[in-house]
Amino acid sequence: MTSEERRDASVVIDRLARAINDHDLDRMVALFHPDYDSRQPAHPGRAFVGREQVRSNWAAMFAGVPDFAAEIVRSVQDGELSWSEWAWHGTRTDGQPFEVRGVTLFQIHDGLIVAGTLYVEDVELDPMSIDDAVAGLSGIRPE
Repeated sequence: MTSEERRDASVVIDRLARAINDHDLDRMVALFHPDYDSRQPAHPGRAFVGREQVRSNWAAMFAGVPDFAAEIVRSVQDGELSWSEWAWHGTRTDGQPFEVRGVTLFQIHDGLIVAGTLYVEDVELDPMSIDDAVAGLSGIRPE
């Protein structure tokens, strides 16, 4: 990938963040290929294909979290792949806090996001200690 193509991929991610923060659904969806392929390896049942599902998902997010805001913590380009760490926050319409952090890997081709692998999770409201986390994963509590 040339430096110009790398810059173009970075521009797409910056445009995505601005469209999200502006709650501009049309501008946001226009950044995705019609056959966008989305995967969440930790949640395989959430996979989908098509930018119309992107539209449906984000329309619900903007309605349910009217002050939704996104921050790109850091982003790097690797060929056609853009790795971005995100922090999303706001307050849901039911008054509950909304805090999500994670990483997205977006494949960008010809100025469109053609595929995404998302590793994003809710931030724990009641944080668990590392000992409790290891015990929950392994069945053995660290000494």
